[in-house]
Amino acid sequence: MAKIRKGDEVVVIAGRDRGQQGRVLEVLSDSDRLIVEGIQRVTRHIKPGTRKDNMEGGLVTVEAPIHISNVMVVDPETKKGTRVGFRTETVEQDGRSRTKRVRVSKRSGKDL
Repeated sequence: MAKIRKGDEVVVIAGRDRGQQGRVLEVLSDSDRLIVEGIQRVTRHIKPGTRKDNMEGGLVTVEAPIHISNVMVVDPETKKGTRVGFRTETVEQDGRSRTKRVRVSKRSGKDL
C-alpha cells in the first residue's frame, strides 16, 4: 500500500516550492515521483499542432514531477505535514473475516 496516493493533499518540504500545499494529480511509482497541482511549474515550448487540446504553439506552463521524498501528507486535523503509518483492521464480509490496512496520520492518529 502506498503512503501517498492520487487525490491526497500534500505539502512540499524541500525545494523552491517549500511550504506550498497542493493536491496529487498523478503518482509515477516507477520513478518515485508525483505530479502535484500548482507545484513545480515549468514552462514548455510547444510547436503548433503537436497537442490535440492546444492547436496553436507557444509557451505553456505545466506541472513537472517532484520526488516523493520532498513532500509530506497534510494532516486532516492540524493542516500540517505528517508522516504516514498503517493500522490493520479485521473486516467481516459475508461471514468471512479479512484484514485491511488503513493509512493513519502519525501526528494526530486520524485516518487518512
